[in-house]
Amino acid sequence: MKKLLLLSPFVFVFLFTNCADTTEKDPRLAPSSVIEREVKKELSFTNEQFYDAEGNFLEEKAKDALLEMLAYHDYPIFEGLREKIWLTDYNKGNYAELGLASVMFVNNEEDQYMLMDIFLLPNQMLGEHMHFAAEGNPVKMEGWLLRHGKSYIAGVGEDNRDQFPQVVIPKAHWDGKVSTHHIIEANEGEFASLAEAESPHWQMAGPKGAVITEVGNVHTNKG
Repeated sequence: MKKLLLLSPFVFVFLFTNCADTTEKDPRLAPSSVIEREVKKELSFTNEQFYDAEGNFLEEKAKDALLEMLAYHDYPIFEGLREKIWLTDYNKGNYAELGLASVMFVNNEEDQYMLMDIFLLPNQMLGEHMHFAAEGNPVKMEGWLLRHGKSYIAGVGEDNRDQFPQVVIPKAHWDGKVSTHHIIEANEGEFASLAEAESPHWQMAGPKGAVITEVGNVHTNKG
């Protein structure tokens, strides 16, 4: 019994010292528990990479660039995504500045609802256009949710283009001209909608491109 009593103070000191050491180490361990974000490579594309020597549009090269941008923004690269992407350079030969890519998820003409994702490369313009009733479908009304990046959404309204000097219309688009000059700067999580039926509208992505979910009543190719 005496031996046990003699040892117990040493056990107490040992335990106390270890507890104290653990407490002192906690602040030093804190920085290593912080997960650092991976530094992402900046997105950079040239128009030359989208065309061959004869000037033919290389759609697969364009899809390579789009998938790189989508991965940059952590967009889910699901099976079959590449095959579902529809794209165009408007036959202008300047896809880096003027073009469009999208995936149509649903376009229900009977019940009249649609949803698709639009992909714009950095500083790429979606050309000005408008929609009309056609093929038994009404005029398309639509809105856009900015999922990733930034988009300058333009349509009818007060001319405020002078507030956005970074939005430069490429010469390939009507010799650098548009007919609508009211711009809404849409950032991630923000929603904008078409101001009026049958009104002209266009968009231009920011420096990191844009991933946009478009919702509407119905999409008609001839409208």
